[in-house]
Amino acid sequence: MATNSSILGPLNGGALDGLNTTSHNTTTRPESWLETLQDVDFLLLEAKLVLSAAGIIYVGAHAALRRPPSAAPPRDKKARRKAEDEEKLAQGLEMSDAILFPIMAGIVLMGLYYLIQYLNDPAIISKVLRWYMSIVSVASLITLYAHGVDLVSAFAFPKYWRGLDGRLRMADQKKQAVVSCDDVGNVTDGAVAPPSSPLPGLFSLLTPTASLKSSVWNVRGTFKREWLLRLFLHGVGEEKAHIKFATMMSLPLAAATAAFYFTTTSPFLSNILGYGMCYCSFLVLSPTDLLIGSLVLWGLFFYDIFMVFYTPYMVTVATTLDVPIKLQFKAAHRQSILGLGDIVIPGMFIAWALRADLWMHYRRLVKYESTDLQIVEKDATSGELVTRSETKHREIKPSYVEVKGNWGDWFWTRRLMFLCAPKDVPPSIAASNFKKTYFYASMVGYLLGMLATLAMLLVFKRGQPALLYLVPGVLGTTYVTAIARGELKVLWKYTEDGSLDTVDVVVDLDADGNPVKTIGKLENGVVDTTKREEKEGAEAKGTNEKGADGSAKKNGDEKKTEIKKKEKNHHVFLFSLEEPPEETED
Repeated sequence: MATNSSILGPLNGGALDGLNTTSHNTTTRPESWLETLQDVDFLLLEAKLVLSAAGIIYVGAHAALRRPPSAAPPRDKKARRKAEDEEKLAQGLEMSDAILFPIMAGIVLMGLYYLIQYLNDPAIISKVLRWYMSIVSVASLITLYAHGVDLVSAFAFPKYWRGLDGRLRMADQKKQAVVSCDDVGNVTDGAVAPPSSPLPGLFSLLTPTASLKSSVWNVRGTFKREWLLRLFLHGVGEEKAHIKFATMMSLPLAAATAAFYFTTTSPFLSNILGYGMCYCSFLVLSPTDLLIGSLVLWGLFFYDIFMVFYTPYMVTVATTLDVPIKLQFKAAHRQSILGLGDIVIPGMFIAWALRADLWMHYRRLVKYESTDLQIVEKDATSGELVTRSETKHREIKPSYVEVKGNWGDWFWTRRLMFLCAPKDVPPSIAASNFKKTYFYASMVGYLLGMLATLAMLLVFKRGQPALLYLVPGVLGTTYVTAIARGELKVLWKYTEDGSLDTVDVVVDLDADGNPVKTIGKLENGVVDTTKREEKEGAEAKGTNEKGADGSAKKNGDEKKTEIKKKEKNHHVFLFSLEEPPEETED
């Protein structure tokens, strides 16, 4: 974290003035900012830097989409399991992280600074950190490469596409046939001249024979199916994971990339490692809500300013160590560098803004059904339980439809040489077409912040902490958009801590049909408002009785386990990769 937050500046006395830096040859550097703007090489270099940062944020934010709490879990078992795995992967930040992030970053940064001063040989530290970063980056590279392969396969083997006659087609992997559909994906005429090719459009001409068609179908099935990876170690436990062929392909590629980087220290491979770490950070980190996200960004905002302007730590560490904690581009005598922290920190918030857009989209689809029910509550004076009958409204959430992995379908179902989007599309494609108001607003703020950073670099001719401009840009555009649309209160309510992820909740509505109060959960036509109190009491009681009951249960379980062990052999170590049946494929 310490070296991720960085500065942007020119060469000064032959050394880079910071991690986020645009370097110039001291003999050819333009004398004024106007002359610099007329330098095409400078403009192309900075454009490459800005677009690279914005591009990885855009892609990573979409990859970080998952089921919002305003949508019910998917009906499909496979989709439900995938959604649960994604929710387990995400790590929400807490209020304390707004304080801990700058403190921990400062400790690491100062530690590296004094280690450099003590050893007086930064090459040793750089080598150790390169070795460490090469190893830990393998996991992020696997994810980046696997998702890249999935993206390519989505374009090569889409589920939906338009034939040469303009009608929609759908690939049925189980039957290895292509069927005609209406515009929303409903099958109409059945199979189209089987054996047919799963390749879309004119690419179907590449498989003229039946054997080629069958081979392509098998290749498509290989990329679409998932394998079950099972690891068991006696005394430790069992872990299961569903992986795709793209992940298995990516493993050797990621290992080779990390190994080549460590041996060559190539700037290109360093950028690849940086892209992977940024990409995985968006998948894992979540600001949880608007307040925590704002506090974390403002905390690092002041940290960046202090470390750049008032201490030698940031500049020394950034310019001395050669490790993959930055994006760097070179052209002729110029070099442009951007620290990963200036991508991850704002990008984490931008990814949250996109998920907030998805939550708002499903929130508009929530329906409230009038229901006759019985409400159980405690009398305010006597404290006795009282049951009364009332007509309330039950919250009905729409089922979640996966919004990721549909780039290929989105492209191949368009009309007029892929330039015109049709009005009616299959549900999986329609689910991806939600309004991205706050995502685009925060992306615009990020681009404005980057431009402001470059402008201040040209004006002051010295290093600039990028978060000084990126944080106000990202947060400013988000808050201004919310205030202008009258949705600040709604956006403030959105949280990813699980409190909004409820089912069968009964609410009170205002005159406009908006929920104003949550009464409780509906179970068998009854809403028991006293259950929460009973649950809290039971939890407290269970904690006290856990020792005695747990010991007895443990002894009983141990006896059962011993009997079971005597009856049959058991695994000590197991590592397996199981192939799913074909009917589970897409």
